[in-house]
Amino acid sequence: MAGLLLAVIYLAFISLGLPDSILGAAWPSMSRGLGVPFSWAGGISMVISTGTVISALLSERVTRRLGVGRVTACSVGLTALSLLGFSLAPSYWVLLALALPYGLGAGGVDAALNNYVAVHYASRHMSWLHCMWGVGAAIGPYVMGFALSRGQGWPWGYRYIALAQAVLTLVIVASLPLWQGEGGGAGRRRSRGSVPPPDQPRQDSGEDRGPIPLREVVCIPGVADVMLAFFCYCGIETTVGLWASTYMTLEGGLDRVAAARWASLFYLGITAGRALGGFLTMKFNDPVMVRSGQAILLAGILCVFLPSPGQWTRLAGLILVGLGAAPIYPCMIHATPAHFGVRRSQAVIGVQMASANAGSLLAPPVFGLMAGHFSIALFPAYLLLLLAGMVLGHERLEARSAA
Repeated sequence: MAGLLLAVIYLAFISLGLPDSILGAAWPSMSRGLGVPFSWAGGISMVISTGTVISALLSERVTRRLGVGRVTACSVGLTALSLLGFSLAPSYWVLLALALPYGLGAGGVDAALNNYVAVHYASRHMSWLHCMWGVGAAIGPYVMGFALSRGQGWPWGYRYIALAQAVLTLVIVASLPLWQGEGGGAGRRRSRGSVPPPDQPRQDSGEDRGPIPLREVVCIPGVADVMLAFFCYCGIETTVGLWASTYMTLEGGLDRVAAARWASLFYLGITAGRALGGFLTMKFNDPVMVRSGQAILLAGILCVFLPSPGQWTRLAGLILVGLGAAPIYPCMIHATPAHFGVRRSQAVIGVQMASANAGSLLAPPVFGLMAGHFSIALFPAYLLLLLAGMVLGHERLEARSAA
């Protein structure tokens, strides 16, 4: 039964990735259809991220009360309804209103399942779990490109994704008996048949005293460092996801449909990298995987700087950025119980997800303002700045843990 439950968790992460990439792919068409400046995509991204920050900070209390299975089912269902609303929205301001429940649903899935897998499964399963997110994120632009190429318009792209989310919601609801016995304590004990992590999490002494107040979580040594690393990582991921298509259109000279399809290269890179990373984690530990990813990410950003005939250098750079990003997020999450202990892991992961989503909230719209006032050609330099912050936070966390 543990294997079947893991398959359902993988499906839930496909559903999480499906809508994450379509706003960037659709925005060149959406901005024209809605009659708003292209830089306004950042506003929608900000509202989505606000919802994910809120749900991440509430994740420990909500998951303890409802259990991981129910939180996952409700969250995916909420995103399905929100995406259907996106497809029917008559104006930009309605999209902004619908972005909040979408963010709440996405954040609920993210925090609950990440902690569950970090505590119950080996690092390779965390990589493959996030590979499933990449599968969904890579499919999203193709679905939007399909709708655009057939003249159906961007609303139909959102309708197709909403339908897929609704089907996945039914699958998760049908799987709820598999979660029985986990309840709100899913993050506190190992499920039968699950694979224990090769680097055992630090076991906490004393009884479980309930949810940890937020002010105590942020004061735990090392939490500020990991918050910086997650903020900058997700800033890179969401900035690339939102602006790569527009960058390739305005700076690279591609048409809107081609740019929407080429932008999926980033997500294909993440997906392939996490599939491979699952095997590499059997040989290399989490810090080595994170540092290797950062080096590849640097190479990819440098390639995006370089123009070439047919834009092949920039397109290859998008793949390398995806490959480099692939191991960073899952391996940093998987290391959380080892760094902070099992009892505190759900609370710390909630703060990590909030920081990650704060990066998603702020980084893309800040770049949108920069692009609107200066030039979208600043795209690679902006990514380099975020990469430097991520490396600083991660290295400080590892140095503290080694001391």
